[in-house]
Amino acid sequence: MVVMDYKEEQNGEFEALESIYYGDVRAITTEPFHKFSIPIRSEEYNADVESGLACDLVFTYTAKYPDEQPVIELEEPINIEEHHQKELLAHLDEQAKENLGMVMIFTLVSSAQEWLNVKWDDIKKRQDEEKLRKEKELEELEMKKFEGTKVTVESFLAWKKQFEEDLGIRKKKETNEKENRKLTGRELFITDNTLNESDLKFLDGEEVQVDESLFQDLEDLDIDDEDDPDFNPNNYNSDSS
Repeated sequence: MVVMDYKEEQNGEFEALESIYYGDVRAITTEPFHKFSIPIRSEEYNADVESGLACDLVFTYTAKYPDEQPVIELEEPINIEEHHQKELLAHLDEQAKENLGMVMIFTLVSSAQEWLNVKWDDIKKRQDEEKLRKEKELEELEMKKFEGTKVTVESFLAWKKQFEEDLGIRKKKETNEKENRKLTGRELFITDNTLNESDLKFLDGEEVQVDESLFQDLEDLDIDDEDDPDFNPNNYNSDSS
């Protein structure tokens, strides 16, 4: 039975990791076991504007690693919400269990890198959808400015009445109509003082002068006797006085 030299396995893997991730592996401690960090970034990560996802994976070997899982921690998360951090650690824990008995740090780092890329794609998709939604809402608001209020006959008449009242148009129109229309007899009586005086004269018994010349030419009028149904020419003698 071959007994694994865990320390030797661990030292060999750490040297390989330093070569693979040259310049990125940061040793934190070496005794009693190696503890080190490796940074991971999502694609299109931009540190200047903090676009994308990033964090440092911190691994600590145990006495029987790789037959035991290494301790996995997550530090310096950028744009990774707390519940996503827990999801990533749970994902790495599952991957570690599947690779027991073999050195696994490279596998775990690669799996974490892929997880960040997928998560960032999902986040970008949601951001794009949210952007489109807001643009659509803004466009709809702009369109409503040109739609106006739906006008019915009732609403138009109510608006017209209020509009005319606000500008004094209705009152002016009523005044003009009253001034221009023909007055009734009652209105004439009320408004014409001369008519009042004439009627009062009759009521007081005052003698009224009549122009008799208006009646002098009655004999010259051509009156059609046939218009009288009781007229009979035989009843009259042309010589009678």
